[in-house]
Amino acid sequence: MHALVIGAGIIGMTTAYYLRREGHDVTVVEAGEGVGLETSKANGAQLSYNFVAPLADPAVLPKLPLWLTDKDAPLHFQLRADPAQWRWGLSFLRLCRSGAARQGTIDLLELGLHSRAKLHELMQREAIDCDFASTGKLLVYGDAAGLASAQRQMEFQKTLGSDYLVLDRQGCIDKESSLASQAEKIVGGIFMPDEDSADCFKLCRQLHRRLAGDVRFLFGTRVSRLRRRGRRIVVAETSAGPLEADAYVIANGLGAQQLARQAGFNPHIHALKGYSLTYDLTEVSVAPMCSVSDIATKVVYARLGNRLRVAGMVDVGDNAAEIRSRRVDLLRRQAEALFPQLAPAGEPQVWAGLRPARPSSTPVIGATPCDNLWINAGHGSLGFTLAAGSAALLSDRMAGRPPSIPRHKFIVH
Repeated sequence: MHALVIGAGIIGMTTAYYLRREGHDVTVVEAGEGVGLETSKANGAQLSYNFVAPLADPAVLPKLPLWLTDKDAPLHFQLRADPAQWRWGLSFLRLCRSGAARQGTIDLLELGLHSRAKLHELMQREAIDCDFASTGKLLVYGDAAGLASAQRQMEFQKTLGSDYLVLDRQGCIDKESSLASQAEKIVGGIFMPDEDSADCFKLCRQLHRRLAGDVRFLFGTRVSRLRRRGRRIVVAETSAGPLEADAYVIANGLGAQQLARQAGFNPHIHALKGYSLTYDLTEVSVAPMCSVSDIATKVVYARLGNRLRVAGMVDVGDNAAEIRSRRVDLLRRQAEALFPQLAPAGEPQVWAGLRPARPSSTPVIGATPCDNLWINAGHGSLGFTLAAGSAALLSDRMAGRPPSIPRHKFIVH
């Protein structure tokens, strides 16, 4: 079978990898000039298989006024005269129910743990160099109520396979000594020993090198339309001309929304904008060795060799990858406040990207109303975390094998 994979970010690249391992002929079509140049370029670098609660949650509702009015809030909604944004927002609000949040957690955790197993297998099989580290993840809390709520959530997740430790203030410092100067701001934390970190962009490039001899890559080629005849896609119309295949896979992040609508279904994918800073560290830098998430600011920190990736913000309604100085300055101040002795080598590299998210925070993976069209999209901020598991699941479904995750999950409704 000849499969045409649309998109060369981490979702498209892992999809191409697993399809090629199945023995299929694979062509990857990418609008950019290389792999991993958009959302995968400089994401948070944390592989948070166990920390996967959906954004839509009952606790969100009291915070909405702040998110709508405070431009410095970690999550900020900018209302626009955009029907798609309003539909997405209303769907999001409908999902802010305890039952929906719990089911979303179950689904995402199952996929996250599956993805951890698949990524570890991939790393061992391919010996990929992407600053991969299994140092765990520490969630730090500045208030007792927040820590207690998180502990209740983790007790539930433990019944589903999560592993965690609850730490007091000193336990957090013992686990991550770089937090010692800010100890008075920490009441406790949760440590997840099975979490990883890695450079997503490097992984995309390494996969490209390993696939380049067997997979055809068409860069600078935008898919404008999937032409449908009956229940089948007959051709992909692109900027380089028509492309035909036996099967087509939509895996191009935000672009998946337009292509899916043309094919007759709506995956409800919308942009959640985020930012990151990447610091080069020095011999005197006091920086975390394990991944750290500051729950108060919703900023994450991940060590990548001799660099530190700092990422945060969720901006809904800002659909341009343009860098906003106000948000970057806030992220920088938050990093310097938690790690005042960072002492980096010069200014950080700044990045902004658009995460392709669905209201439920769960992706769509599998078949579509077209018999030979498949989709792997809508992962939001968990794209890197869920990539390997999602690609393996899609490969199972395309092959008609019984998948390791029930068939009813992550499908197009």
